[in-house]
Amino acid sequence: MEPIISSIQQMGIGNPYVHEAWKWYRKVFGMDTKIFDEAAKANLMLRYTGGMPHKRHAVLAVNMNGGGGMEIWQYTSRKPVSADFEIQYGDLGIYACKIKSRDINASFAHIKNAGAEILGEISENPAGQKHFFLKDLYGNIFEVIEADDWFGKTKLSTGGVYGAMICVSNMEQSLMLYRDLLGFDKVIYDSKNNFTDTAVLPGGNTISRRVLLAHSKPRSGPFAPLLGNNTIELVQIDGRTPRKIFENRFWGDMGFIHLCFDVIGMHELGKRFAANGFPFTVDSGAFNMGEAAGHFTYIEDPDGALIEFVETHKVPILKKFGWYIHLKKREPGAALPKWILKAMGLNRVRD
Repeated sequence: MEPIISSIQQMGIGNPYVHEAWKWYRKVFGMDTKIFDEAAKANLMLRYTGGMPHKRHAVLAVNMNGGGGMEIWQYTSRKPVSADFEIQYGDLGIYACKIKSRDINASFAHIKNAGAEILGEISENPAGQKHFFLKDLYGNIFEVIEADDWFGKTKLSTGGVYGAMICVSNMEQSLMLYRDLLGFDKVIYDSKNNFTDTAVLPGGNTISRRVLLAHSKPRSGPFAPLLGNNTIELVQIDGRTPRKIFENRFWGDMGFIHLCFDVIGMHELGKRFAANGFPFTVDSGAFNMGEAAGHFTYIEDPDGALIEFVETHKVPILKKFGWYIHLKKREPGAALPKWILKAMGLNRVRD
């Protein structure tokens, strides 16, 4: 079977207080629909957790406007560690999380009124798309950017995760992964300049090459109508040697810990990526965590940023009624009916 890489399922975000963070993401971005909320031990990530399993608490939440989710993640057996330097534009790894907006002016006003630290004003990227940047409670940088594909319509103008800004040390090597293997084959722009829109970011007043990638093929898969389209922006700076955002830290510490894609056909996917120099560094095999079941793996990009793949076998729709969707027997690539996806909205948490 030809493997399918569907949309971004979620952005993993390491935080010191998972429920405080989730409340903020609900208020500011509308990430209020719970997929799971559970405490467990991370037994399979030893390569990235100092060789020891650690306890954690994680919440996966989505926005029913559409877009990827957030896996809001907290260590409970150790204190999460933040970077011991100011992370600057160009430092290597997942630098910013892109959030989609149907009305950029309304999103700006709402987020400003919510008390978030906004960096600069609304500006345009090299493609003329309106966007703005902000920091969350813990200094993670988000980019809110206008988009035109939507699943539902809630009171807020923001949707979920639209993509990521990923800073790299070698653009051509990184394009081999993100463009050629992950399927972001459509180049929206490839520009080098001292850009005014990113000058508002820490260290952003510098020359950089920015490559914005999208996908030419529509997304397929059971959750594709909800998760929607995506973009990846790769950034390579001139003028200084960038540092790795997660140097001397564990996966799960403060910041953007991984970018996760919904996939189908994990075994064939593994063969393809290994043949092209990106073998799985973590492979769960089939798992069943009670609320959800599936198969997850990780690869590293050329600078060590973690990309997760999840093949979902079972997912809760309404856990309290015992309603789960089993996906293994469904036609590969077929979307779930929209009414089933909308039913996930019944798990909305209201503040």
